Amino acid sequence: MTPRKRRRLMIGIAGLACLGAAAGLVLSSLGDQLVFFLSPTEIVEKAPPPTQRIRIGGLVEQGSVVRSDDGTTVAFNITDLATSVHVTYRGILPALFREGQGVVAEGHRQPDGTVKAAEVLAKHDETYMPKEVVESLKASGRWQEGDPLPSAPHPGTEAAVTR
Repeated sequence: MTPRKRRRLMIGIAGLACLGAAAGLVLSSLGDQLVFFLSPTEIVEKAPPPTQRIRIGGLVEQGSVVRSDDGTTVAFNITDLATSVHVTYRGILPALFREGQGVVAEGHRQPDGTVKAAEVLAKHDETYMPKEVVESLKASGRWQEGDPLPSAPHPGTEAAVTR
């Protein structure tokens, strides 16, 4: 092998090593952020810090939607039928938002355990639920695909929305 070919080979190997190291650093720094949705049970168990932006996916709990007098602040519970998390949102909700509907709320967990959402998304299909929530419901035996979506009891749903 000529010195020129050997030098090219070494540069190629060094470049691939650098690329692999960079990819490894990116993946390790993302850690738990690779999870697209967290279920309400995972939010309660992991208790992410208030500085961490989270996405919580599940169903809007039946009877939990409370609208404020100003018309832009809404409080509701998101449930995976095992655990419920109270969510507050200030803004205009999607037209398809309703109780029993699959939703994703993105925001920050507050010190009291509630989630202050900056964005709420509702899927156009009434049967939509994040994959993680479906798996946890099926694993608990509380829901089978095709069954009506039951609601889970949650204390404190009668709380008024505060500004």
